[in-house]
Amino acid sequence: MNFIEEIETRVAGIPCVVGVTSFTRVRGSFSRNAASDLDYHGYSESEWVVCDRRGRPAPWLERKLTEADTNRIESEIAEQLND
Repeated sequence: MNFIEEIETRVAGIPCVVGVTSFTRVRGSFSRNAASDLDYHGYSESEWVVCDRRGRPAPWLERKLTEADTNRIESEIAEQLND
């Protein structure tokens, strides 16, 4: 599997790698005429796969993801891929 970035992290305390397959950042317009808060502030979207430390997909570990893990990982991805 081809990743645009690999980020070392932890899920349920277990060291792993997140392989980023897609990342999009939309910068905000900060215009009073923005259609929504997302258009005003901007946002990022990412798609990623939880892998073992060798870079192989690890569905057993992905099942252990909590909402807090997901939020933290998405923040790590955005920070790492910041333009």
